[in-house]
Amino acid sequence: MPRPSNLTVNVVFAGLGGQGVLKASDILADAAFAAGFDVKKSELHGMSQRGGSVASDVRYGHHVLSPMIPDGAADYLVVLTPDQVDTNRDRLSSGGVLLVADIIDESALASKKAINVAMVGALSRCLADIDGAAIPDDAWEIAVRANLPERFHDMNLDAFRIGRESADKNRNAQ
Repeated sequence: MPRPSNLTVNVVFAGLGGQGVLKASDILADAAFAAGFDVKKSELHGMSQRGGSVASDVRYGHHVLSPMIPDGAADYLVVLTPDQVDTNRDRLSSGGVLLVADIIDESALASKKAINVAMVGALSRCLADIDGAAIPDDAWEIAVRANLPERFHDMNLDAFRIGRESADKNRNAQ
């Protein structure tokens, strides 16, 4: 099915330095690119790289002009730590979706460090609902593998799957 020519999906990832915010945005950007979308990405680092606020914008669609998502225009806000929700809430559009890491059962993950990839998995379920914006499963797998060392592929692909399942459970519970 052809994609709507005016479609642009805006996703903001937010968290603290060291949580994998930038890696999560890289995975989304690479998956969208592998699916044939035009992709733009930008990053904002806080006062310190490890522990300070970090946000990354990813925009994809048929034709994307700018990497920056204006305040109040994010379709999705993916937050890796609860204390960054209020700091970034103004980035979300009025009909936007907030995804917070507490939807993931961290005890199901082989490593807590994979929470970023689990959140990308949860996001992937949301994106699948948008006509013309869905990213095929193989593009997600390619992106995870391309952005992480081989020794972490299985663990992170499992985290991605756990994120997808968590999004499904969360959706069914509402």
